[in-house]
Amino acid sequence: MKRLITSSLMAATLLLTGCQSAYYGAMEKVGYHKRDIMVDRVKAAKESQEDAQKEFSSALEEMQALLNHDGGNLEKAYNKAKDEYESAQSAADDVSNRINKVEDVAEALFDEWQAEIGEISKASLRRNSETKLKETRRSYEQLMKTMRRAESKMPPILTAMKDNMLYLKHNLNAQAIGAIKGEFASLQTDISGLIKEMNKSINESTKFIEALENSKG
Repeated sequence: MKRLITSSLMAATLLLTGCQSAYYGAMEKVGYHKRDIMVDRVKAAKESQEDAQKEFSSALEEMQALLNHDGGNLEKAYNKAKDEYESAQSAADDVSNRINKVEDVAEALFDEWQAEIGEISKASLRRNSETKLKETRRSYEQLMKTMRRAESKMPPILTAMKDNMLYLKHNLNAQAIGAIKGEFASLQTDISGLIKEMNKSINESTKFIEALENSKG
């Protein structure tokens, strides 16, 4: 059974790799190279992080409004906060998806670049290309480090938010609101830290995009 699962996973990986190679090949035929795809995907990842910052801030604001609720329709306030939490969850998923896409095209780009270096006959040109590859890879690795660090801060915040939302759902009353006010202070601190990490990642993305675009040609 284990062997069958392993074989299935290998087959799926090979199929996916083949599809990706075919995609990059088709794009190159119309003049859209891996470097261009990578720049666009880093830009998309950067935008998704900017969107996530807004969504987490909005979710925090709605939770604050819910905790400060002083009468009226408590369920309506809860539903609004819940909607913002779900938007934050969706934004976090989008960030992870975009980062994974950056990784995918980066691996393809670096593999191609390394292979093509071997085809350069003149030693000085080959060394120059190798230096550029190392610099770009180093810059990319720093970018991924900051992106993944920011990404890693999202799941625990979402888990804490979900815990609080479920607790409130099961106990829609003033006593329940009072019970999670201490938790909210911790969430505020965590989200502030997340936004700072995302700013670092967004700045790193900008630097990487500029470096890659300036190195064209």
